[in-house]
Amino acid sequence: MLQPGEVVGLTGENGSGKSTLMKILVGEYRPDAGTVTRSGRLGYCPQQPVVYERLTCDEHFELFGCAYRMTPNEERRSRRGLYAALGFERYAGTRADRLSGGTLAKLNLGLAMLADPEVLLLDEPYSGFDWDTYLRFWELVAHRRHTGTRC
Repeated sequence: MLQPGEVVGLTGENGSGKSTLMKILVGEYRPDAGTVTRSGRLGYCPQQPVVYERLTCDEHFELFGCAYRMTPNEERRSRRGLYAALGFERYAGTRADRLSGGTLAKLNLGLAMLADPEVLLLDEPYSGFDWDTYLRFWELVAHRRHTGTRC
């Protein structure tokens, strides 16, 4: 069981099932045996971003905000904070199919963090990040750990 503020890394060789386990934990796959118990809001950043090519970054945040049942003000406040924390404000109006791999990874992570979930599951979240963004990512993880979010 994950405790508030706990950060856990899942390691293993390529093909060992790390991503499959993540998909079981979020409910995308059913386990062959055993059970997974979840409580509270869950954020999931899959290894391969799942975005709509023709939507802008802002439109993705608005869509996910609705899905998370956030008020428009809550969504905007969280979106602005994530743009600033990850350094991609200037891409707010850019369609997903025009984003670089690194910026797409920032959007993917931002969408997982938008509703400030109690549990955040990240599958290779910094793949494609430059060094500055990599450092920003770990600052975000440290902040969430300090405030009691489980990663």
